[in-house]
Amino acid sequence: MLALVENVFPPLPADTAVALGAFLSGRGVLDARTVFGIGWAANVGGATAVYWLGRRYGREFFKGRVGKKLLPEPVLAHIAAQYHRHGTYGIFLSRLLPVWRAVVPPFAGIAGLSPARTLIPLAVASALWYAALTFLVATLGANFDDVLHVLDRMNQVLMALAVATVVLAAIAIRRLLRR
Repeated sequence: MLALVENVFPPLPADTAVALGAFLSGRGVLDARTVFGIGWAANVGGATAVYWLGRRYGREFFKGRVGKKLLPEPVLAHIAAQYHRHGTYGIFLSRLLPVWRAVVPPFAGIAGLSPARTLIPLAVASALWYAALTFLVATLGANFDDVLHVLDRMNQVLMALAVATVVLAAIAIRRLLRR
């Protein structure tokens, strides 16, 4: 359930919930395939829902008074152009980054990317992420301190990548607005 809600409220600890399930599977309490399947299906289901909401209502929202203040039309046009240019692999890579992964589906919908071009790389990246997380934690399940250390290190690296991506995007948007 947390993996679904994470698509709407990114700070939610969906990875922690999946890691706990994987840890319990490593101890023989749960089945690792079930933990992976539920986490992956919920995550992809939530991402699919916000993609369709973005596709249906996003453009209209950003044409309104509040939306224009959040993202002016030139910025929105630039974002859409980048989604069309880097869509498939950009979505795939972005879905591997914490926090950033929640922003990808609605903006892909707003940009008008096709469902196949959006949802296939999204589902594949989520499958890789949750499979790796489940396998890693289930394997390390005998020692919870090691699990926490590995997850902390992995999240630090991914957070650094996400921050770098946000900074680069902010610089690009700032340059675009100066034109």
